[in-house]
Amino acid sequence: MSIDLNGIRLRNRLLTSASLLGYGAPAGRLILYGLSPIAQWVPLERFGAITTRTLTVEPREGHFSLREDWKLHEFPAMLRLYAGALRRVDAGWLNAFGWSNIGIDRYFEEYFPRTHHLNRIVSVGGFSAEEFVRLVETVNERAPVGSIAAVEFNVSCHNVNFPFETILEAVLAAAVPLSRHPVILKLSPDEDYVAQARLAERYGVAALTAINAVKALRLDPATGRPFMRNRFGSLSGRAIKPIGLRVVAELRDAGIRLPIIATGGIRSFDDCREYFWAGADAVSLGSAVWLQPMPLYLFGPWFGWRIRRLIDRIERYRPPAAIAEAWATRAASWTAAGAGAGGSSGAAVGGSSGAAVGGGSEGAAVGGGSEGAAAEPTESPSVAGAPIAG
Repeated sequence: MSIDLNGIRLRNRLLTSASLLGYGAPAGRLILYGLSPIAQWVPLERFGAITTRTLTVEPREGHFSLREDWKLHEFPAMLRLYAGALRRVDAGWLNAFGWSNIGIDRYFEEYFPRTHHLNRIVSVGGFSAEEFVRLVETVNERAPVGSIAAVEFNVSCHNVNFPFETILEAVLAAAVPLSRHPVILKLSPDEDYVAQARLAERYGVAALTAINAVKALRLDPATGRPFMRNRFGSLSGRAIKPIGLRVVAELRDAGIRLPIIATGGIRSFDDCREYFWAGADAVSLGSAVWLQPMPLYLFGPWFGWRIRRLIDRIERYRPPAAIAEAWATRAASWTAAGAGAGGSSGAAVGGSSGAAVGGGSEGAAVGGGSEGAAAEPTESPSVAGAPIAG
């Protein structure tokens, strides 16, 4: 099974969100530093795509650390530092790593060759159009066409304390046309995401990720000290699922036709189906799945089994007619508009511009939202087949 979202080739409609799986592989053989411990119990090549941690031109410590050589007696200090960048709160997780990453050059030197079996989305972030141009040029040089699914532009992170709305149009105008790979724009629910999606359409972006985490604050009630070293952080997990659903629905209500990769609080098959009803074309697993309180990582094999089962169900999913028709209609609009052609996103991949999974679209296309027939989707065990090669 393979899915083509406006030139972005996916192995199925279930992806992973940026950062939670680091760079797609552990730092060493014996430790999973930078990678959710649950990942060892899941064959990552089975996902539609794996999104890397956001990479910058130069290495950044952000609000954490780039050290990978922690000694056992230093673990308490590391955990204290970690607590200032990630905390479990209010049905979700608050984080403020501030784009802590090894830099794009080291990623391609150390991790890219080790993750060739994965379908990769390379997430990049910068503070100017010039930085995004440099990042795209590096990806073009180091990643042959077809070796990755897409490049994701993170122009919406709260934890680096930068007004991205002031550079977004310049970034899209300068960097998108240069990319030999499809470009995905990651949207923040705290900004004018409809206006930004319209800019994405204008400048040839292939797809949208909705949503980035929500700007948030927690304080120690005894001292008033912020939980995060950065004071404000980004809230993710189950708490933001209703916000993610709202943003996806409002993008569709506004007439946005680009593919939407939905992320925010997704943990179960029903969560995925809700996002499909709202207007998503694919869904992505983030902190609601990959993060747990430390003692619960002992149950990693069970969490891994749940994720593998979710992949199976997504691969077998047969959407109700309203969703299949909406997928087919949007796919037809990408083809008709030649979205991504003329210099960037989506031009690298041919294929079927493909709408519905498995058996193609059913019936005529629908216009706007699909609220009516809430027919229960069925699953066919005959389509579970192996994922496509990267």
